[in-house]
Amino acid sequence: MRAPGRWARAEWGPLYVTVREPLRKRRLRAVPMTAGAVCLTALLQYVQNQSWGYRFVQSVGAVRVEDPLWLALLRTPLSLYVPALDLPVWGALAQVLCVFGIAEICLGWWRTLVIAYAATLAGTLYARVGIAFGPHVPFGLLGSDARVVDTGPSAAVVGLAVFVAWRYGAQVTAAAVTLAIVVEVLLKENLAGREHLAALLGVGVLCLAAAGRHRYRRRPPACQWRPGSRTGRGSGLPPIQS
Repeated sequence: MRAPGRWARAEWGPLYVTVREPLRKRRLRAVPMTAGAVCLTALLQYVQNQSWGYRFVQSVGAVRVEDPLWLALLRTPLSLYVPALDLPVWGALAQVLCVFGIAEICLGWWRTLVIAYAATLAGTLYARVGIAFGPHVPFGLLGSDARVVDTGPSAAVVGLAVFVAWRYGAQVTAAAVTLAIVVEVLLKENLAGREHLAALLGVGVLCLAAAGRHRYRRRPPACQWRPGSRTGRGSGLPPIQS
């Protein structure tokens, strides 16, 4: 059991250390945005299952390709919290609580929302491009998919899981989530799976941008010293930069 234990510490140790203390000391107060997201998801699930509330939820939070783009963009932020009607709501609530909660502690609430929105938006825009290309093009979509409601919180959950795993060095976890989405697309040809894959690609771009920004900030400043020049009372060597 030593080898699996060492692997688990290497894979999840930094993430566990980051999350443990805030949750132990503050519990749900450490993740106020996540608690609000869970409550909002549960509320929208209840309302859309009522005869008087289904049309309202669809009007404010359901995104389809057949909708005008400006309307879809207005609905997209709330669509993160509208769970699919054909799936158990408890699964969606558990995903939001765990993944959003970990991300909020590790990244902060506003970065969590930005990444979640970016992942969902990537899936939404992909659906429009895929339908425009048609089913005869690789990764194209059927015209009937224009009437299918986009994924709710699942695309955001997938994107956040991969980003946090990458950020904290859990490379096997990030690869496993990605592989699961690829298998989903291969085994089940539906819009949701492909939107999940598009969400992963969008988050991958964010990971590359974050890595490039981090590398740029760590780059030492260019030295302005020229041979033969003297600075102050030194020996002619460039000054030490601490």
